[in-house]
Amino acid sequence: MEFACSHVVCNWRPDGAASTGVSLIKHKYDNTVPVKQQEGPVPPPLPPRRLRKPRPTSLPMPPLASVQPPPAPLSLPPPVPPRLDKEGGSRLEANVNVVSIGVGKLVDIWQASGLKSFQSPLICGKCSAALSSLSTLQRNVWVCEFCGRENSVNDSVKRVCVGQGAGVHSDEIYLPNQSDDDYQNLEDTLVVFCVDISGSMIVTTEVTSSSGSPTYISRLEGIQDALQRTLSSLLQQSPRRRVALVTFNDEVVIYGDGTSTPLTLRDWALVDYDHIWQQSVAYSIPHCIAETYDQLVQRVKDLREHGATCLGPAALASVAMASRYPGSKVILCTDGRANIGLGEMEQIPSLSPSPLTPYFYRQLALQAVESGIIISVMTFEGTDCRLADVGRLADTTGGRINIVSIGTVATEIQSASMDNILATGVTATLLAPDGVYFPFEDGNNHKLVREIGNVTKGLEITIQFAVKPEFTEVFLQKDTLPFQLQLSFKTRDHEKVTRVITEQRPVTTCSRIWAGNLNMAVLGVHCAQLCASLTMEGRVQEAQRQLKAQQDLHNQISKQRPIQKEESIYGNWIDTMTTICDDITTESQTLSDQAAKVMYQMKRASSANNNSSSSSNNNNTNEIQKKRRGKKKALVEGM
Repeated sequence: MEFACSHVVCNWRPDGAASTGVSLIKHKYDNTVPVKQQEGPVPPPLPPRRLRKPRPTSLPMPPLASVQPPPAPLSLPPPVPPRLDKEGGSRLEANVNVVSIGVGKLVDIWQASGLKSFQSPLICGKCSAALSSLSTLQRNVWVCEFCGRENSVNDSVKRVCVGQGAGVHSDEIYLPNQSDDDYQNLEDTLVVFCVDISGSMIVTTEVTSSSGSPTYISRLEGIQDALQRTLSSLLQQSPRRRVALVTFNDEVVIYGDGTSTPLTLRDWALVDYDHIWQQSVAYSIPHCIAETYDQLVQRVKDLREHGATCLGPAALASVAMASRYPGSKVILCTDGRANIGLGEMEQIPSLSPSPLTPYFYRQLALQAVESGIIISVMTFEGTDCRLADVGRLADTTGGRINIVSIGTVATEIQSASMDNILATGVTATLLAPDGVYFPFEDGNNHKLVREIGNVTKGLEITIQFAVKPEFTEVFLQKDTLPFQLQLSFKTRDHEKVTRVITEQRPVTTCSRIWAGNLNMAVLGVHCAQLCASLTMEGRVQEAQRQLKAQQDLHNQISKQRPIQKEESIYGNWIDTMTTICDDITTESQTLSDQAAKVMYQMKRASSANNNSSSSSNNNNTNEIQKKRRGKKKALVEGM
């Protein structure tokens, strides 16, 4: 876990890497924070200002002239230049109090070095903080360092939890005595390919054949080739895994593993949520791909395009089938928006506040999360699939969102089929001292609970924190502040685990910092995630304010030190989202599929995969800006 703070780079890592202080600064948004006075040399005080000597009262006043000119304005001294702290730092406008949590690494408990225990953690009766090896006990009483409540501690817990850690870092992993569920074969999961075969899939694209001559391939032919390649890859790498096929046009056809009679859902069934779920969850998938490869390949080859697009019912049927096998995946491929059945989106705006989001997609996404299923969404370039709406399925469940072409669809589908869920039912709880709060989150207290759901490799989340003004004097008396992360989750073999990481963070000693020392990786990822979330919630103006503050910070850093190559990536992300937000406010209130794709990817931005992200988002930025310039040129020519 990492902190990005003012004054110096600040890293909190579970592996015990070196770390420094917590930033407490004041900025123009809603995060007023206390500051400790600088220890060491301070700038000299300003000299006293000379005042005009008062006129003696004993002397007679000079006679008034018959005509007096208007009095000249008083000559004021020039303004005093802002005082800079040591090293020439200046006050920052952006909030740099950010915590970065590498959830994808922290749920991998077998690689963790933390203290493992088979007991349950002792929880504070008021704020639910956990007793750690950094906690202080006096006569078997633990005064919670986060809320101040007194909690009694028995001797057995005292011996296990206290005194095991040293310094300022504590990492405890609480394992169950025995699993609640029977052992599960990790390969016994299901991959469902949910494929659009509507009439628009007949559209062709020119490609170069192996002989070098141009040829035309339809979207359905591209999907068929991609599926055959993916089935072959799964056969070689995961032969014991179950694979199923579902297609949709103006009806939903469930082929399953290809060995049973297909189940068809049409007409009234396409608008009956419970009927679709019951029929699909009961459809048996008895065989693994090692036994059904040939039948599945033949089913794929026999597909033909026609009809409308009942995407919603097909997605529901796929999730219902996969719900029998926690850790499963649904890969949805389409080239058009849903226009029949549940989830029909023809008249629904692409960008709207959260309460207006189609209820069907919210319900289906939550049901998939509860069942431990990830949904990935692939659409074709040059189409309008209302990705801002249907993409919520992938965003909520932790799947991929991408726009593919005939040349890239095979690679993207294979990559999505290989994504494995590391943990399900993941909940992150972050606690800070009473007086700290978390902007842009529900509530206004020092405890934040975030439901994450499914976790795949590389997942990283960021959280911003600040201090309430009325607690300024309290924090001025402290040298360090405690922070605690509690992660509760189920592993792939269904073990319920709680991991508790506690650390004391030193407080910065000046109100103005040297921007060159900031952790730009943490701040860049946080800005991308926060502004993308605000945009998708319809809070575009707030996203623009945050982007502006981050751009100003980036400019400050560039004046104090050279921007590293890897840090320029975050500047590109900001430029991309700024362009999208400007288009939303000046042209329309909708997001194109390309813009929605970028925003969803930014919501899951990570410093770990910035190389691939940077090239992808640079291409997206260039494409978006090119379209914008084209619109302006057309407007000028038309005048």
